[in-house]
Amino acid sequence: MRYRLIRERQHAHAILDRARLPQLYYAGITPEEYRGIKQRYLGLVTLVDRSIGAILGCLAQFGLLDETIIVHTSDHGDCLGAHQLFGKEVMFEEAARVPYLIRMPGQGRSVRINQPISHIDFLPTLLELLGQTKPPHCPGQSRVALLKGGSMPPQSIFMEWSPNRAKTVKRSSLATRRQAKRAMEESTRAVVTSDGWKLCLRDHDLNELYNLKVDPIEAHNLYYTGKYDAVIARGRDEIHRWQEMTEDRLKI
Repeated sequence: MRYRLIRERQHAHAILDRARLPQLYYAGITPEEYRGIKQRYLGLVTLVDRSIGAILGCLAQFGLLDETIIVHTSDHGDCLGAHQLFGKEVMFEEAARVPYLIRMPGQGRSVRINQPISHIDFLPTLLELLGQTKPPHCPGQSRVALLKGGSMPPQSIFMEWSPNRAKTVKRSSLATRRQAKRAMEESTRAVVTSDGWKLCLRDHDLNELYNLKVDPIEAHNLYYTGKYDAVIARGRDEIHRWQEMTEDRLKI
């Protein structure tokens, strides 16, 4: 049920076609069903919380809690009804942002970092905490200075989504199978710039541009207004440089 949107999509532009969202994404989901979906989601969050507590308890039991670097993160979020969507394959903040909590031995106070951090920064950060040297081929940048309350220049971070293979049951109509196939064929490359712009470029769908500083809920797509060509060009150049560095051959 959580991914019912795949079966309801009518065309490849469904992600951004706001006028069609209610029937495309909420079709057939009653308020009672939505409450059930959210309850199960929160139940899973509770399960994860308890599991983390059990791990911390074991570390404390064996005297290892103050000798262990503890990291809690995830690979993606879930729209869970935000933007009238379920699932993860969009670049809205609800789907793209993840928890990123690090507890270090001897850390006296908590620090909240208010600038974008990427998963690829984790390994260089961990290596520095362990007193190890980052290999030359390792991407990302250590963020230990931020963990210790210092400052670093903000960076742009990059996100991507590529098609997955999808299967439909044989009894599905040909039209349904084609819709599901098209729904999974959208590739996205996105950047959140150091000054707070989010640019999403797609190969088979509409593009997006948001100013996260003034529009954190991403309600206004500015890409097609004709007012931000310089911002778009700068973001596109950053994405293309990232693609070149990572040998990503997607044409966008």
